[in-house]
Amino acid sequence: MPSSSREAANLQETADVEQLWGGPRLSAECIDNYNPAAPLVGGSAHPSDEELAFLAQGGDIHAFTELVQRHFATCLKRARFMLRNPSDAEDEVQNAFAKAFQNLDKFRFKGPFAAWLCRIVQNQCLMLMRERRQAAFVYVDVRTDKNSRLELIDQVPDQENELGGRQVNKILRREISCVPPLMRNVMLLRDIEGLPMPEVAARLGLSIPAAKSRLMRARREMRVRLTKHCGQTGPRVLIAKAIYHKAEYTY
Repeated sequence: MPSSSREAANLQETADVEQLWGGPRLSAECIDNYNPAAPLVGGSAHPSDEELAFLAQGGDIHAFTELVQRHFATCLKRARFMLRNPSDAEDEVQNAFAKAFQNLDKFRFKGPFAAWLCRIVQNQCLMLMRERRQAAFVYVDVRTDKNSRLELIDQVPDQENELGGRQVNKILRREISCVPPLMRNVMLLRDIEGLPMPEVAARLGLSIPAAKSRLMRARREMRVRLTKHCGQTGPRVLIAKAIYHKAEYTY
């Protein structure tokens, strides 16, 4: 077989393995040395799990593929028994095989490879079960004695808040128009347009101290004018944004 055809076959074989267990590609050297037709261990047609694991530790893709095919059904059955969900079980078995491949060097041949692989599957399932236990449901219409609180916040202002906002804007425009122009211009540039004081002073042909003085007088004038609408707390009540309604539940 030409070298280009052999390389293409090897790459296709690697893609098949990758699709089967979801692991990363091995090095190019391992792929070049892989020969599916070659005997695995000393010509043995039926090598043991430990023999395959030894070859897999050396980078033999075919050996690890054989291990996956041997134990996939058993691992999937175990995962389904623990998770009670076929889809989750398949996902965790795939994750377990990927983790097993990444940690093949940690298999010390002190016990059966199947038992080592089964422990990895069990750990994957237990981690998923632990995560789901922590994400418990909360029923907002059931009150308990626990010292916890759930706040549900409406992020959209209601019609009453929108009407109040329009009325406040109308009052602000009317009162600003009543401020003398010398003070009003400074306040509009600084508080409405948000310009820095040096630019405000430059636009009005004033020194910075003079602009600051006019701004302070304009704010004092506005405070007095707004007080008559809501008493002593008028400016703070009118200018502050409305707080969205919150429903608090104890659970």
